[in-house]
Amino acid sequence: MNPWVFLGVAVAAILFFAWLPSYRLKRAIAQPFPEEWVQILERNIQIYRNLPMPLRLQLRRLIKQFLHQKRFTGAGGLEITDEMRVTIAAEACMLILNRPSGVYPKLRYIIVYPSAFVVNHGDMDEAGVVDPNPRDLLGESWGQGKVILAWDGVLRGAQNFLDGQNLVLHEFAHQLDSETGDADGAPILGGAGSYRSWAEVLSEEFVDLQADTRHGRRSIMDHYGATNPAEFFAVATETFFEKPRQMAKHHTELFETLKEYYRVDPREWQRS
Repeated sequence: MNPWVFLGVAVAAILFFAWLPSYRLKRAIAQPFPEEWVQILERNIQIYRNLPMPLRLQLRRLIKQFLHQKRFTGAGGLEITDEMRVTIAAEACMLILNRPSGVYPKLRYIIVYPSAFVVNHGDMDEAGVVDPNPRDLLGESWGQGKVILAWDGVLRGAQNFLDGQNLVLHEFAHQLDSETGDADGAPILGGAGSYRSWAEVLSEEFVDLQADTRHGRRSIMDHYGATNPAEFFAVATETFFEKPRQMAKHHTELFETLKEYYRVDPREWQRS
């Protein structure tokens, strides 16, 4: 074959395979949103009916992209259903409404167990001692493009959107956090000034929650958020979406900071 012809064919092939994923994604997004999926959202996502229609339509588009790009796998004998896929995708995509970022670009796999699963990471404490004891978990977020969830925990959090406990919001907040390369409680923000303001507000609130935890004082945020800055951001995210009025009243600066980041005001979704 003429080398120039070969080069032309090779370039054409490269361009075709580079264009194909974008074409397939556009086709997936252009498909009508199935009525069965709407029924799943109305049945499983307590807050869905309260969303204004523009946000509902935006959420549906994000769900279609999420389901096109991410691979779901059942574990522990669980068979993945559309109900699981749509419910998880919907809650994950609530965190990226009104935001120009991609749909969790580093995430590839969602592994779903029927209920709590056992892990043994051999975590090391400050003294260098490795804890060999296995633990039961409802969810984990990994930096290697993977989220692991317990389905019963997902459903419980989705159907009760008022208690400040939401497994999917928590684990996908970790995904946003890790997009910077480090899970340190600071996701991708607008610039140096944004990081300074973020650090000031969240650091102060983190210290306050640690004090509440040490002294056994009640807080609208789960005390698990006092573990480290990454867990604080995830717990604060749960509280922001599920207890927005309480957070706005008792943690005003934190609420405003998260409202600016997430670009929504969940107070508008809660009925009086």
